[in-house]
Amino acid sequence: MICFGTILNCFSLNVNSFGERIYLSIKLILNPLINGVLVMLKIYLLFFLVIFTYQIYSQPKSETVTDRLLRYVKIDTQSQEDATQTPSTQKQFNLARLLVQELKDLGIQDARVDSFCFVYGTLPGNLTGDNAAKVPAIGLIAHMDTSPAVSDSNVHPIIHKNYQGGNIVLPGDTTEVLTIAENPHLLNNIGTDIITTDGTTLLGGDDKAGIAEIMTVVQTLVNDPSIKHGTICIAFTPDEEEGTGVDKFDVKHFGATYAYTIDGTEVGEINNETWNADAATIIVHGKSFHPGDAKGKMVNAMYAAAYMLSHIPDNMKPETTEKKEGFIHPYMGTLDVEETRIKLLLRDFEVSGLEAQKKLLFTIRDEAMQKFPGVTIDVNVTDDYRNMKLKLDKVPFVTDYALEACKRAGVTPLLIPIRGGTDGSNLTDIGLPCPNIFAGEENEHSKLEWTSVREMEKAVKTLQNLIEIWVEKNQ
Repeated sequence: MICFGTILNCFSLNVNSFGERIYLSIKLILNPLINGVLVMLKIYLLFFLVIFTYQIYSQPKSETVTDRLLRYVKIDTQSQEDATQTPSTQKQFNLARLLVQELKDLGIQDARVDSFCFVYGTLPGNLTGDNAAKVPAIGLIAHMDTSPAVSDSNVHPIIHKNYQGGNIVLPGDTTEVLTIAENPHLLNNIGTDIITTDGTTLLGGDDKAGIAEIMTVVQTLVNDPSIKHGTICIAFTPDEEEGTGVDKFDVKHFGATYAYTIDGTEVGEINNETWNADAATIIVHGKSFHPGDAKGKMVNAMYAAAYMLSHIPDNMKPETTEKKEGFIHPYMGTLDVEETRIKLLLRDFEVSGLEAQKKLLFTIRDEAMQKFPGVTIDVNVTDDYRNMKLKLDKVPFVTDYALEACKRAGVTPLLIPIRGGTDGSNLTDIGLPCPNIFAGEENEHSKLEWTSVREMEKAVKTLQNLIEIWVEKNQ
């Protein structure tokens, strides 16, 4: 009826021809239909746009390991020696809180930071049936703090794209140069991106590269449920550089049966052996008088201190030793006539070697007191950490799985002792076996610190392989 009436109206219009009347009739009939179709198309388009947008933004956040590293290194987390509290610096909480939020964004519901600045989180396993109970919980650990040796304030990371060889001059201080002679591993990274600072600070890849790699592998597991895994326990620790961080580590609450620190250097490096480490403080007491009236009365503590330092054998110094050779390293001190203090690191892979170093210090102390009458010298020695190999040898498969994970990532595994220590040293000692896996850190504690995108990506793949191997070996 509507269409018929519309047609009659058109024929009654004052138009010039029958054809025009037909055209107007059709137009009047079709216009509402066309408008209706356009409205429906707009509705459908809006509907699909909403669905598409939801699908995009509901997907787990996906970032590269490089994205994460560049963000983390800009946060100053330098620790402080001789602090009496944990963490030694409150600014470490800035990175800790960010990591908690990022873990929650990835679906780690129990992510948290405690009052000591330890970040913990758990990715539940996705195994079913009997397999779920057979695969032990595995921990991945990296530390947030950076070394007090070089500034960590206002880090400006530089990406050297598509490195093609040759020395790298750092733009912020052109006297800082990464040379091939001192950094032969650069030649293993032709064609990838090299990451440095501008030469005015350290980079902080030790150990923010390890943090970025752990976060990236967690992201991979969350985004791809087809990768089968057991429970993954995650921890980021403060004050590793001071050797005191894990004193407050809650191993029981962490929940892992075995763990790995991601804090090694060269790609493929696996460490199941560290130093036996002690710290020593020499305190030389003298007597101060006005230098114009000092004859027969002044006893200058600095001379006795200098004597002690000069009698450390040349073959027991960091600059003359390598591989498994131990050393005594005076690294800090205060000089004064009345009291001079010197701090030293004692390091040896054998406990017997460490004991020999301590005995040597006391012998030199006695000689100095005889040579410089009137001085008294205290030598105080405290334990730092012990070689984790003694306990890791009892569970060799923990290290073996890491070696196998490297091979599957196309990396030649290098089982070598680390001339240093990790959080894993102390964790192993207190009952959580914890070898160390490479993170791709180079020239740590230095303005010449660097890493490469390729090495970090290899570390991520190694961690993923490791997680899968634990499932394979325990089914």
